[in-house]
Amino acid sequence: MVSSLKNVFSDLKAELVTSAENQIKNTLPDHKPVASLSDILKNKTTPVILIEPKNSDHDSVHPKSDLTSRIIPLDTNLQFEQLKSTKKGGMIVGCTLAERNQRFKKLGEEKLGNAYVIHEFKGIAPRVRIVGFSQPYDENEWDELADLQTPLATVAQFAFAGLQNITSIYLSHNKIKKVEGYSFAGTSNLKLLVLTNNPIIKIESNAFSGLTNVERLNFPSGVRVLEQDAFNGLDTVGFLKLAFMDLPALREGTFRGLTNVGVLSIQESDLGVIERDAFEGLTFINNLYILNNKIDGIQELNLTQEQRIGFLKLQGNHILEIPRAETLNIGADKLTVISNHFPCDCHIHTLLEGPLANGSLLEFISKNYCISPLEVNGRPMSDIDIDSIGRCQEEVTRGNLEASKDSTSMCCKMKPQISILLCSFVAVFGTFR
Repeated sequence: MVSSLKNVFSDLKAELVTSAENQIKNTLPDHKPVASLSDILKNKTTPVILIEPKNSDHDSVHPKSDLTSRIIPLDTNLQFEQLKSTKKGGMIVGCTLAERNQRFKKLGEEKLGNAYVIHEFKGIAPRVRIVGFSQPYDENEWDELADLQTPLATVAQFAFAGLQNITSIYLSHNKIKKVEGYSFAGTSNLKLLVLTNNPIIKIESNAFSGLTNVERLNFPSGVRVLEQDAFNGLDTVGFLKLAFMDLPALREGTFRGLTNVGVLSIQESDLGVIERDAFEGLTFINNLYILNNKIDGIQELNLTQEQRIGFLKLQGNHILEIPRAETLNIGADKLTVISNHFPCDCHIHTLLEGPLANGSLLEFISKNYCISPLEVNGRPMSDIDIDSIGRCQEEVTRGNLEASKDSTSMCCKMKPQISILLCSFVAVFGTFR
């Protein structure tokens, strides 16, 4: 008798649940199929409700059954248009009107609040947006790529590794503070990687190692640390712009291993000191732009012909200390140096005799400006009397020593009886020249 009653009760419960599910389905518009999770994620305007089980054991909870048995849409006039299970054992529910989401949320908290957490998302703007699929991803793979709730704080190692069938990754508007090494290893053929609107402070070594064939990389402003080898292993990039950085220095080996770039633009940044070998290992760059930066000093700028730099443009920079001529080696095929501001002090002669003048003194002084002394700040170099500016004492001393060495070397190649006399004379009087 008891067994028979249990069976009757079980059949009745199943019938009620089925009836409720049918009622939900009947409230869906006939012309619109049930949306997938990926469809909902791509929707930027329609709010949805996420029902998540409090119990981490997903097998022990049944949100769909609980929803249909405790909340009857026809009784509450909610009219669902989105109903989908999630990978983590929850449900995504969307009503036809935004205000009905509020009513459903309130009802859900009353009826399901003991077992579930109820969230509302207004105007879905996913933290990770991946578009341009060349082949479909199933629902589980999508869940691995997109997270509705938690903004990313770190792009961790291998987080986006091995992606082959997508064209764009948008990571903007997160809370990313650093990009760890090998985050994109093995990913290729991206048209766009967007990291803007993130508080990124540090880009670690090998952050983009293994990332190949990217048309454009967009970085946020405010980067303070570019570790050595930050771009090592990044191969074949159409456009890479680094802007609004606040660096203590452009350190040795920063661009080592970066190769095959259409445009590398370093602009609108405080670069601190450009250290020796900052550009060492950078190869096959069609256009290298250094634009509108503040540069405290240049320890060395060594761009060899073997690095294959097609065009180097230095424009609009404020360089607070003139580099010594011997620290500059410009092996680019084409060089443009315009609208920069340099100190117009005793070091100006070194600047004008060095490679940055590019063999055209008149053009250089007409297209570049003085940053100091204060009385000539902002004036074209051509406006000042350069010949009236004396050379720095260290340059004069260095010039005398080099001249003395040259004279000594020349005289000591003569016949012994003559060279003894001349070398003695140079040794005694050479330093007084």
